[in-house]
Amino acid sequence: DGWEGLKGFDISPEGVKMDDGNGPLSKLFDQSKGMPMYVVQARKGVQDEAIDEADPEKSIRSKMWMLPTMEERDKTLVAPRLARSFQAAKTEEERRLIGEHVDTLPTIYESLVKMDQFAFTFGMQAQLAADLARDPNFSGNEEQIRSLKEGLGLRTPGDDFWMPVGTLTANMDPEDKVNLLSHIVPRFGSGNVQQEAALQTFVAALTPTFATIKAKCPDMSDGDVQLLGTELLAAEILQPGRSTRAEFATWLGAMSDADLTAYLSRRKAFKEDAVAERKAMQAERAAEEARVEAEKEKMMEQARKAREERTMQFNPENGKMEEIKK
Repeated sequence: DGWEGLKGFDISPEGVKMDDGNGPLSKLFDQSKGMPMYVVQARKGVQDEAIDEADPEKSIRSKMWMLPTMEERDKTLVAPRLARSFQAAKTEEERRLIGEHVDTLPTIYESLVKMDQFAFTFGMQAQLAADLARDPNFSGNEEQIRSLKEGLGLRTPGDDFWMPVGTLTANMDPEDKVNLLSHIVPRFGSGNVQQEAALQTFVAALTPTFATIKAKCPDMSDGDVQLLGTELLAAEILQPGRSTRAEFATWLGAMSDADLTAYLSRRKAFKEDAVAERKAMQAERAAEEARVEAEKEKMMEQARKAREERTMQFNPENGKMEEIKK
């Protein structure tokens, strides 16, 4: 990361065996004389101070160059997600905060790297990290990170919030739980009394909300009931000033089974669109990897040809480039 126009040149003395890719043991039996020598040239990239609206992914990647903790794989997965969030942002303030919050990613990944990679895939980790970083209320403060760890099961969940939330949403799909985490974690550590009250109202309203939905839609699966209930509560209760618990109960009680089913269908459509986007992104990445591999092979072929046709070589005895005598 951080370099552009990278090129390599082989200036090894004549007779030095090229690395044929057969592994380290091949070097033990290498009868060639001298040491392979290579020269690399590149231009140091300039990190974007502001996100370029024409190519937000490139700017976000440049802001990730020097970030610790994150692997190249993580940066590759997070950058396009944050870029899409940047393009979808409705205000200049939202776009500005997305750029600033890139610096919170290492703090998030310090927790995510401890997760089981099979149960909590790299893609799910990247989605959670991007969702948190794009939230205007997320700053990566101590209370938010503690809440994130409790929500992920990396520390004992508190009896007043994460224990009941985890128990009551046990039937939700893992991807939907990740989405729920991204709704809840930024609400912690605000220092706002109303926000703290909204969190307690959220957890207290889970059981009656699920019961009301199940009564109206008896054929709906438990996982869908929990998904629908948490989505409605997150939209109306987690945001201070949106609805009181009584107002929410009245609104939910007035909804028909058709209303609830339609809401659930719209929510699932977002997930289906996300899956389609992910497949398209994976196809693009596979095509790019194939292109890079072909470019590497082309460069190797050029290196072989240059070795055969070159007229100068480096003399390690005098440190000078000399003409090859043929």
